[in-house]
Amino acid sequence: MIDRELAAKIRRIQIQTGRNVSSTFAGEYTSAFKGHGMEFEEVRAYQPGDDIKSIDWNVTARTGEPYIKRFREERELTVILVLDLSASGNFGSTGKKRNDIAAEICAVLSFSAIKNNDRVGLLVFTEEVEMFIPPGKGLTHTMRIIREILAFNPVGKGTSINNALAYLGKVQRKNAVVFLISDFIDEGFEKNLKMMSEKHDLVAISVSDPLERELPDCGLVTIRDAETGQFRTFDSSNRKVRAQWTKAAEGRIQLVRKLMTSLGLDHVHLDTGKDWIHTLSVFFIGRQTRLERRR
Repeated sequence: MIDRELAAKIRRIQIQTGRNVSSTFAGEYTSAFKGHGMEFEEVRAYQPGDDIKSIDWNVTARTGEPYIKRFREERELTVILVLDLSASGNFGSTGKKRNDIAAEICAVLSFSAIKNNDRVGLLVFTEEVEMFIPPGKGLTHTMRIIREILAFNPVGKGTSINNALAYLGKVQRKNAVVFLISDFIDEGFEKNLKMMSEKHDLVAISVSDPLERELPDCGLVTIRDAETGQFRTFDSSNRKVRAQWTKAAEGRIQLVRKLMTSLGLDHVHLDTGKDWIHTLSVFFIGRQTRLERRR
């Protein structure tokens, strides 16, 4: 059984997601992520304009009339949500913690996937892999994923993207669409990220909070690093201190962007203080355009 507070959270996120995953958004998702192969659909009589490479010579020889084989794109995908729930996500200045927004992102992606009959799985990590739900279909499976994210109480506090990617490589052998959702406050994962992107269609989603970039003027402030436990005190009323804070935060965001660009990965940065649904939608449209240009 689940408690009333958790049940209310699940219901609320289901309603919000239902509004967000409109037919338009789901269509953008479908266009942005294509199937991984072709499957046979039918043999039919040749018509002027058909590609002669499609002629089925066996049927043509047997009937004495030209026939072609028709194939359609195999639409069904496997989607894996790789979610960073390290302690740094237990922070938020917009009424919701960053991990709560991450749960909503996973819900939107999950509902978009099942709307297109795709399979969805979940991998949750901190410095270790803490949970893995194999890919499955349907509303019940998706609601389980959302419930597990919202109720999850991590054992670890740190972040190891390397460990998450290594585990994923063992449990997901077939090609999948992988959404890696994190603040990417980690080091030394570039090589494994590149290797994983060569196996799967990997999309990096970085999530940040407005307070991480703009420090308010509120005098002496003591903060604690949620992952390391270290404390730091500084004067937020000092304009130079606030400017340095913003510069450091923007530097971290740009570093992630440059890394993903250098690895040739699709990347989208979501700000919890803005309409991240719109940002994600624009990303899907842009990805669709890039795919069409490559054809």
